[in-house]
Amino acid sequence: MKHLQRAAALVVTLGAAGAIAFAADRIYTLPDPSAELKRLFPTAAAFSPLAGQPLHFKAYASDPKANPSAPPIGLAFWTTDLVPEEHGYHGPIHILVGMDMTGVLTGVVVTYNSEPYGYFSVEPPKFAAQFKGKKISDPFRVGGDVDAVSRASISIGSATRAVRDASRMVAQKLLPPEVTK
Repeated sequence: MKHLQRAAALVVTLGAAGAIAFAADRIYTLPDPSAELKRLFPTAAAFSPLAGQPLHFKAYASDPKANPSAPPIGLAFWTTDLVPEEHGYHGPIHILVGMDMTGVLTGVVVTYNSEPYGYFSVEPPKFAAQFKGKKISDPFRVGGDVDAVSRASISIGSATRAVRDASRMVAQKLLPPEVTK
């Protein structure tokens, strides 16, 4: 009987440790992204909580509580949730990406970085602005359709890959198949 009790306790402990480890893997930097979501979807009336697989917010033109059949107008997601291994020169760059339901980016918001040259690479508004209107099928090539910044090539390259890869992953999983062809 004691062996069964010990085994049950071990299973519960391992399960709890696994849940804590999973939560610890997620990088939190902005507990309330309401203002950033509104920047990505200015016409949205409501946003869902962060949920789903992959983790994402849904943006709605009308409140789904009042109109349960309201379709989403777009999705927002953190690059760090989808491609956590993508790091700049000094660490992960936290980017919230907005995408409409046709696979076109509505914008990006860099919410945190620890890059030594972030103040002239990923932080300026012109870095984020160049992603607005990009399609998931665009090349996202630094020095091509994304501006390069000398002395910050690692940061710019990492941030660009994170936006591209995360956007394509979300599109593949959550958008209609004809969008991702």
